[in-house]
Amino acid sequence: MSGITRPTRVIAYLRVSTARQGASGLGLEAQRAAVHAYAASAGQAIIAEYVEVESGKKADRPQLTQALSACRLHRATLCIAKLDRLARNVAFIANLMDGGAEFVACDMPHANRLTLHLLAAIAEHEREMISQRTKAALAAAKARGKRLGNPNGAQHLHSRCVEASAISAAGRTLKAQAHAQAVAGIIAELISIGVSRPAILAREMNVRGIPAPSGGVWSSRQLRLTIARLTPP
Repeated sequence: MSGITRPTRVIAYLRVSTARQGASGLGLEAQRAAVHAYAASAGQAIIAEYVEVESGKKADRPQLTQALSACRLHRATLCIAKLDRLARNVAFIANLMDGGAEFVACDMPHANRLTLHLLAAIAEHEREMISQRTKAALAAAKARGKRLGNPNGAQHLHSRCVEASAISAAGRTLKAQAHAQAVAGIIAELISIGVSRPAILAREMNVRGIPAPSGGVWSSRQLRLTIARLTPP
């Protein structure tokens, strides 16, 4: 995608995962605002908007199919707020990139194909790990004879929140580790040609368009943390 002159027209694609979110508009307005801000900054006109209420796990999305058809018809760019609004599936992203329509994610407008594959792989890994942890936790609870569900209503919500927070922290750690492994080869290549200072490494990663763990630009601190994750204890 890098180096390609994008069409001046944009078709917005917004997605939420649940019917409740779709009905309430929760999440949609933030996505819509991001797309409008991107179009305005790039001097592009939004000519249509498609809204999907569907899980990111599913590749069958009628609204996305229509949006891509409209992009090809009008020679427009498909615009999304964040990459994970499209899918957490590497194969789906690959098929989309070969589908004959340009697309851009507002949180990373200059991303190239390598960047998109990298982000999709990390997102897919995170989804798989969350699913495995959830299944393992439920199976362990059932094996202990624990009755699933809470007949006492909200009485134990606090402890559940603490547990959820711990699971979320573990998920972030796994995501950071997966990202470190994904960029290890690039960091090693830079170090091999004499680029070793974290500040200069961060600059080179940004020049190459490689996303930082947070999805933004690299800093010296993020580079040091990533290298630490790649260094055996």
